[in-house]
Amino acid sequence: MYPYGTGMPYSSHPSTSEQPKVPFGVGWVSAPVKQIVSHSTPYPLPATQSNQQQQEQQFQQYPNTQHAGGVTSCPYPLTSAPYPGSTLYPINHAQSMPTNQHSQSQFNQHSNATYLAGYTPAMTSAYGYDSSNYHAQQQGRGNVQSFGHDQVQPQGYGHEHGHGYGYSHEHVQQSLNQRLTANKEGTPTLLPAQAFDPVKDAHDLRKAMKGFGTDEDKLIEIICRRNNEQRQEIQRQYKTHFGKDLIEDIKGETSGNFQKLLVGLLRPIVDYYCAELNDAMAGLGTDEEVLIEILCTLSNVEIHTIKNQYLRLFGAHLESELKSETSGNFKRLLISLCAAARDESGRVDPNKAKEDARELLKAGELRVGTDESMFNMILCQRNYQQLKLIFQEYESITGHSLEKAIKKEFSGDIMEGLIAIYKCVTNKAEYFASRLHKSMAGIGTNDKQLIRVIITRCEIDLADIKVAFERLYGKSLKSWIKGDTSGHYKHALYALVGEQRSS
Repeated sequence: MYPYGTGMPYSSHPSTSEQPKVPFGVGWVSAPVKQIVSHSTPYPLPATQSNQQQQEQQFQQYPNTQHAGGVTSCPYPLTSAPYPGSTLYPINHAQSMPTNQHSQSQFNQHSNATYLAGYTPAMTSAYGYDSSNYHAQQQGRGNVQSFGHDQVQPQGYGHEHGHGYGYSHEHVQQSLNQRLTANKEGTPTLLPAQAFDPVKDAHDLRKAMKGFGTDEDKLIEIICRRNNEQRQEIQRQYKTHFGKDLIEDIKGETSGNFQKLLVGLLRPIVDYYCAELNDAMAGLGTDEEVLIEILCTLSNVEIHTIKNQYLRLFGAHLESELKSETSGNFKRLLISLCAAARDESGRVDPNKAKEDARELLKAGELRVGTDESMFNMILCQRNYQQLKLIFQEYESITGHSLEKAIKKEFSGDIMEGLIAIYKCVTNKAEYFASRLHKSMAGIGTNDKQLIRVIITRCEIDLADIKVAFERLYGKSLKSWIKGDTSGHYKHALYALVGEQRSS
């Protein structure tokens, strides 16, 4: 599901006039799994003579619900504006999308179905995706039309395929890849390799690890200079040509942090996030900082994707795991974020911002004790543009920032979580710069944290993070990496952060 993370250095959520951003960066690819419709599903089935009256009653009960083709597309009332391009309860795209954005509307429709119509994300190579055939295949594809609840179906595909209402894997894979060239937020340090040849890369990697010794420089040259989508294709070709798993060969030929970095790069980005969350909650104790870094910084679509894949990989619901591993106000904050129900419309309301700023003031500094639920509700529900307005109003009323108030009113993990949200709203690049600095400051290096931030941000906004890092700490990120790492591990990090190799 790589390359991961939706970098949002300026604003994590697009305005209604902008094109939706790509989840997890431009290399992210999702593949469908056959839909299984359960009799107990909470989502309504296509209209029939036997259930038509129930749907009419439901529409009367929830007048905000949209309908497409006579089928209810949302069984629940809308409590906030849906976010553009990835609506949980979509409207009729055929009526709302301009003609010149046809390919984008196709992706948006498929993106919706990915999370609510029984589809789970998976790595590209597992489904035999071949990027070289994409454009040729795309020319033979028909149009896409809205069909039923949160589903889009290619023309000519339906019950005769034996999967109920849905759409073919090939069509979904191609429609998703139309999104890969969409505009992305921030400035990455790792871009897709030009003149990409996955077969040659696979053979070069095999040659680098075959026989006595390992050519680590060749591993860095290929793995650290291809984006995630390309790395997944290299893995598929490697297994096809040599009958061996590339990750297992890497593990056998490398060690230490260099091995951890390469293996992390070779995993689909969503799988990588899921593994990081699982590791943070496994065993004795919980690494709350990892939970905060991931859940407080991602978009609704990304969180939904992670939840689906987490269940698929570990057989447990992420929300249930969070409930069992955390407690108190911090648990409630994480559960709110895990619900991924933030308004992402990008719309702002100055009057509402003033009202929310006053509510935050009354819930914190103007009372004995703190009403944590009010902070939770506002910071987890409002869109980022609206939150910026709320923060400005709060500062104009009190003369100091909301961050200062949070530090005064809260402590521990709940404080860190709320501050993470505040920093991501105001300047996400600075937030991740602080995470990189913390991983290398003091005695020793938190290599796991350093690797995670660089892997998840290098294809999104790591160039912006580098600029913020030098502005905040007076030295370049490269100089810090040079002082805290060594050997091939250091040179691999250089490649990912867009720096030239040095002695």
